[in-house]
Amino acid sequence: MVTATVWNEFRHEREDDVVAEQYPDGIHETIAEFLDERGFETRTATLDEPDHGLTGEVLDDTDVLLWWGHAAHDEVNEEVVDRVQERVLDGMGLLVLHSAHYSKVFKRLMGTSCSLKWREAGERERLWVVEPSHPITEGIDEYIELPEAEMYGERFDVPAPETLVFTSWFEGGNVFRSGCCYRRGAGKIFYFRPGHETYPIYHQSEIQQVLANAVEWAAPGEGPDPEYGEREPLESIE
Repeated sequence: MVTATVWNEFRHEREDDVVAEQYPDGIHETIAEFLDERGFETRTATLDEPDHGLTGEVLDDTDVLLWWGHAAHDEVNEEVVDRVQERVLDGMGLLVLHSAHYSKVFKRLMGTSCSLKWREAGERERLWVVEPSHPITEGIDEYIELPEAEMYGERFDVPAPETLVFTSWFEGGNVFRSGCCYRRGAGKIFYFRPGHETYPIYHQSEIQQVLANAVEWAAPGEGPDPEYGEREPLESIE
């Protein structure tokens, strides 16, 4: 069984009534609940727990880490970032959600600023599937329509995705690479744009399906562990 850990700052839900109305127990609990219903073993972790809830033991027992952050990126301890980065390179999957594009973890793994345009106007978004054969799009129609969303616009300062799965169009005219797949070391990374805290996006069934698919895709495989360093030859060298 795939084990997923859902990490969240858990600040907005405790400080903003609008956010609390959408996610009374926190965005992390909403995501963990629908992943649990789809057969994953789930746990949650939040910023204000010791080690931000991401001890070495927790990460060692995590197949896929989902990361939601927004207002407190700078409060994340560098030792925890090191720990997460090491686990990704070792094979743990990482799903980076919405404004976590500015998280220390994602910026370090991408090696860029991860900056973008943004606008909060409650505008309509169409999230177009541009790679229909990809496992993350299984069970999804040609596009997902979000009635209200925060706009993220190009240019998105990230490396070119190894696979671009979704592209967004916004009512105000902007476009954005909203579903980006990467590999770092042995780990798979998926950046997924939708998920602003004041809109019920994580309650939408299509979004839940995408995240469930992405957890399956990002989970470590069963292949051999590579060995590095100086090696003896396999055959006799004349």
